[in-house]
Amino acid sequence: MEEQIKRLQEWIDGSESIVFFGGAGVSTESGIPDFRSVDGLYSQKYDYPPEEILSRTFFDRRPEEFYRFYRDKMLCLDARPNTAHQKLAQLEQVGKLRSVVTQNIDGLHQMAGSKRVWELHGSVHRNFCMRCKKPYPVEFIRDSQGVPTCSCGGTVKPDVVLYEESLDSRVLEGALADIQQADLLIIGGTSLAVYPAASLVNYYRGDRLVLINKSPTPYDRRADLAIAGPIGRILEQIQAEG
Repeated sequence: MEEQIKRLQEWIDGSESIVFFGGAGVSTESGIPDFRSVDGLYSQKYDYPPEEILSRTFFDRRPEEFYRFYRDKMLCLDARPNTAHQKLAQLEQVGKLRSVVTQNIDGLHQMAGSKRVWELHGSVHRNFCMRCKKPYPVEFIRDSQGVPTCSCGGTVKPDVVLYEESLDSRVLEGALADIQQADLLIIGGTSLAVYPAASLVNYYRGDRLVLINKSPTPYDRRADLAIAGPIGRILEQIQAEG
């Protein structure tokens, strides 16, 4: 692995427009559970499967049950950025990293100091009234009972992309543009199994593709460098210099 880290450092040093594409594995090191890991949310038992609870149909039909699950399992507000979040923020600060494209909804990249973050699946920190569009902080959802309701009487919905919902077009276009213009794409902490997010990798036109993940992914053979291991442990060995 030492040789792989050395090569990654050389590529980062020689790049000027890096994009990092990350998934749940970036957040698990901050204590946020991974939906699809063996001990993740999807292997636990509920009255309904988590995939069903987190669908737009379920949200519309059983909002109280949705929010009971959402508050219990999706709001990890005590989590703090880990080494991976911090290193990516440093790479942006020194002018190496163009942006972060993330499938996570926890806001930890911004908390670590990253400025240009494309949140493909939204964020728990943004919430809005479905009727009048009034914004609400995440604490409003956390502290409310039953279905959170706006002062106008409308339901307050988290700005997260549920199953059956489309990705935000502005976010998608921004992420695609950055990936297409990147000279180095680093993918970390994702199995690349969630679509359409995973398909964004196909738009990369650069020469060097790096994959960092604990387990194999469908894209490993396409990678110029594949490193097996926790994303934080790998990135903490990288020097962020302009």
